Amino acid sequence: MSLSASAENLTTEGQLSGSDSNMCLEIALEGERLCKDGDCRTGVAFFRAAIQAGTDDLRTLSAIYSQLGNAYFYLGDYVMAMQYHKHDLTLARSMGDKLGEAKSSGNLGNTLKVLGKFDEAMICCKRHLEISREIGDKLSEGRALYNLGNIYHAKGKHNSREGHQGPGEYSEEVKECLQQAVSYYQDNLKLMKELGDSAAQGRACGNLGNTYYLLGDFQKAIQYHNDRLKIAREFGEKAAERRANSNLGNSHIFLGEFEKAAQHYRRTLVLAQELGDQAFKAQACYSLGNTYTLLRDYDAAIEYHLQHLFIAQQLKDRVGEGRACWSLGNAYSAMGNHEKALYYAKLHLQISRELGDAMGQATAQMNVVDLQKILGIEKVDDDKKNLNTASVNIIASSPGRYRLRRQSMDNLDLIKLTPDTKSKESQGTFHARAGMAPEPSQKEEEDEENFFELLSRFQSGRMDDQRCVLRTNQKKNIGLNQNNDKDEDDLLQLIAGMQSKRMDEQRVTLPYLPGLNITKSKASVKTSNQSLVDDDSFIEMLARCQSSRLEDQRSPLPTFPVLKDVDEQESQNNDNSPSGATVPEEDLFTLIQRLQAGRMEDQRAKGPIKI
Repeated sequence: MSLSASAENLTTEGQLSGSDSNMCLEIALEGERLCKDGDCRTGVAFFRAAIQAGTDDLRTLSAIYSQLGNAYFYLGDYVMAMQYHKHDLTLARSMGDKLGEAKSSGNLGNTLKVLGKFDEAMICCKRHLEISREIGDKLSEGRALYNLGNIYHAKGKHNSREGHQGPGEYSEEVKECLQQAVSYYQDNLKLMKELGDSAAQGRACGNLGNTYYLLGDFQKAIQYHNDRLKIAREFGEKAAERRANSNLGNSHIFLGEFEKAAQHYRRTLVLAQELGDQAFKAQACYSLGNTYTLLRDYDAAIEYHLQHLFIAQQLKDRVGEGRACWSLGNAYSAMGNHEKALYYAKLHLQISRELGDAMGQATAQMNVVDLQKILGIEKVDDDKKNLNTASVNIIASSPGRYRLRRQSMDNLDLIKLTPDTKSKESQGTFHARAGMAPEPSQKEEEDEENFFELLSRFQSGRMDDQRCVLRTNQKKNIGLNQNNDKDEDDLLQLIAGMQSKRMDEQRVTLPYLPGLNITKSKASVKTSNQSLVDDDSFIEMLARCQSSRLEDQRSPLPTFPVLKDVDEQESQNNDNSPSGATVPEEDLFTLIQRLQAGRMEDQRAKGPIKI
């Protein structure tokens, strides 16, 4: 709900009598205007000032929470965004506002997705979808379907980065997530066609193309990306047209259709120049350079890679510089110009060392060694030593990716081979064969006594908790009936105390909501406690998901990348180095680099087997 609509409602109902409420709404309207103009930072300051002014109107406060959460999301402060979307959800449920609850659940789900909390995000967005269908709001239902597709897509994409496979080679768990994303995207596309929303159809087609690309179904990916391209041209969306062409180029590459890929990449370069985005221009040059390398047109490949290198140096993208140098070295080597190839291979090696990129360093070192051999340059032995050191570092950093050729003697249990142990084992065997139980040692007896002592201390604490205090009367002249009555009174008093404590624990209190003037609140606040306990299943599901996070926190968690919309192309490098703004995420030559790194392990010679 927008603040403008809230202001109209308040004006028609004549509820602007309170000076605090009036001031709060006026400040919030100014914050909304600033956010629409793109100045979200100043808009946040006005929204927080509106909250400090306070209001007794729950709808106005809910709109402020929603706007403030969206502003923080835009600024990248996802923790604060999540906090205010939670406030908005609490307030919407307390008012019984189903549509507001659906929207706030969707906003909260999107924020959790960006934070990498995919399971919790799914719960919120499924709640959004459930309420939207319940109230018959097709537009809200379409948003929920789109958001759910995004979450499953992002989860599958995130999990796919843990391995080193290419599109279509992921695990069954990843493929299942991507199939779920396809299902929600197709439902969203069908609903948007019914509503006649062409722009939303374009987004759904782009996301379907990206998902089928990850699943390895490149023909369907091309089909949906062509639909996306057609709609983008129809509406004049150059940014969407650039993404569609780039995605089409990636799909044609994997089908071996390099000429078609080059056509789409050239169109991507033209659109990037029209948009004035240097990073996207560099990405297009990089993709064109790799494509012309595959077409064996090395002169054109070198031209585009030099453009990529120049822009990467301008933008101070060291990752992009290293990748450009690596590609230039490969192109010059293919042309037979080994001197220039060695020059760029050494530059790649230097940049990889600066970045701490072990895989890039090993690949560059291997290229340097090979080129020095071809040119007959000495000091090859030193380079071989560095190459072996780099390969050992890679194997140590990624033990699961390489097979160990030998088994270390450190893994053997040498204690079992000592004479003392053998004698103890033989003695135990003798007792067992003779039908006698071995006598426990003094240390075992002491350990057993310590264990029972520890157990008794814990059990004694439990027994003390369960004791019932009996107040015995010291006077001997009191009869038995009076004692029984006293015991019954004490028992009833004890039960009453326990029951009252349970009732206190079951009380639901309205959580603290910043900006809410409790003394001036309307009659709806009185019933908020009852409204807050509705739909307990939703809270229970969220609580179960939160409890599962305890197991995940037993080991250090990886840093989650900031996930953009799945229809946008992220600019990220390989897993072992920082992201490069001038290198596209879907990089065919990253797979080649991984394969080259694996060649070092394949080239190792096994030692002779002793018989």
